[in-house]
Amino acid sequence: MPEAATKLNLLYPLDIFYRRMSLAQPRAEEVAAEALPEPYRQLLAHYNDMTPTLEEFHGERIFIEVLEQWRDSATLSRMVSLRLHGSLRAVEFGAIIIYLRNFPATAREVILEGRLPLGTIMAEHDVERRSHPQCFLRFQSDPLMRRALGLAQHETLYGRRNILTTPDSRTLAEIVEILPPNHP
Repeated sequence: MPEAATKLNLLYPLDIFYRRMSLAQPRAEEVAAEALPEPYRQLLAHYNDMTPTLEEFHGERIFIEVLEQWRDSATLSRMVSLRLHGSLRAVEFGAIIIYLRNFPATAREVILEGRLPLGTIMAEHDVERRSHPQCFLRFQSDPLMRRALGLAQHETLYGRRNILTTPDSRTLAEIVEILPPNHP
């Protein structure tokens, strides 16, 4: 099998949004978990949902701002910012493909409303899941990332590519999650 066919697409599904928007792909490089600086290592190198991890770190509930989305018969694709309820500060930028058929009907309805992060919905609807981080990434922020995260200048950002599955290995979602710098 050719190497290109087996190599992990580091930016999937974020790359789809960039193509649809006719934007140059963001530059990203894979980094080892041990090479992530703090607090990124604490926030990214784990097998937990990102939503409760970020809520605990920031001490606030999170909501989503949908920046772009589309749906087909089997999936919902979104590019979002996760924001803190109190300050409205963006604490994550990313893209997700949600495999709707693998969710109970009640959770699917809430997912389609587009207000709550997927991690919150899965917790509230008792959706059993496993998190499988595929890789950790370092980005040089581009204009789209800066706008979504409310950054005034160019920054080095860190993130991860993650897959959420059911206990019997059905895919729930594929995600690229990018965190802003944590300036006081």
